Parts: sequence; structure tokens; C-alpha cells
Amino acid sequence: MADGPWLGAGEAHVWRSYQRVQRALAGALDSQLERHAGLSGADFALLGPLAEATDGVLRMRDLAATVEWDRSRLSHHISRMEKRGLVIREHCAEDARGANVRLTLSGRLAVEAARRPHRETVRRYFFDQLGADELVVLAGAFDRMLARLIEDDHEPPCAR
Repeated sequence: MADGPWLGAGEAHVWRSYQRVQRALAGALDSQLERHAGLSGADFALLGPLAEATDGVLRMRDLAATVEWDRSRLSHHISRMEKRGLVIREHCAEDARGANVRLTLSGRLAVEAARRPHRETVRRYFFDQLGADELVVLAGAFDRMLARLIEDDHEPPCAR
């Protein structure tokens, strides 16, 4: 290549390792959620904020912003979750064009069943592998990366 290799050897190793860790960690978390609660990672991402919301209800737009999903993706996934009895969609009294999502009892039981094993899996594969100094370094690195992405306008559309 005229302008040199894409990445140096050390950079390439770190980049490939990051990609492998990201995929493996997502797979481990998804497997744990399915095994313990019959949930996907996407289900859990939506049920968590609903479980923490007052009365288990959030506006669709607020839920989309919280999980950084676009409205179309959220709408389709909420429809699938409704069919499974995890949530219900309701009209928004304050805005006729808006919609609310309400956590059902089945959804609450599922997220509660998933929380502890999920936390243990996150701890086992992520936090237990890092020392206190490494956590500080990673926090700083992740914050800088996110700031650059936002600065370069690569923030998720729903978070804008």
C-alpha cells in the first residue's frame, strides 16, 4: 500500500480483540438472558427502563431516546413484545399523536428474573477482569470516544 498498512500490528491486535470481546460478551449476555428469563438482549434493554419508570410507563419517544434506538426499530420490537405479553401500547392522553408503553406483570416478572443473573454475568466477564486503575483508564477512553462520535455527528438519531 502506498500510504502504509491500515493499522500497525499493535493497533490491529487491539482492534480485533475489541471486536471479538464485543461479540463474545454480547453472545454471553444474550444466552444468559434467554436461559434465565426467555428474553433477548433487546427485550431486556427496553424492559429495564420501563421497570424503573413511574407506574412502569414511558412515552415511546422517551424510551427510544433512553435506549438510543430509532422510532421504527422501537415500534417493531414493541409489537413483538406485545404479542408475548411483556408490554402493552397505550394512547397518550397528553398528545393524541403519541403513544405510551406499559410494562405488564409478565414483563415485570421477566425483567426481575433476569436482573440478578445478568448483573452476575456482566461482573464475571467484564468488571472482574479489570483492576481499579484499568476501570479509570477505560472510563476515560470510552468518554473520549463517545465525545468524538457526538462531535462528528455520529450520535444515534433518536438521542439528538
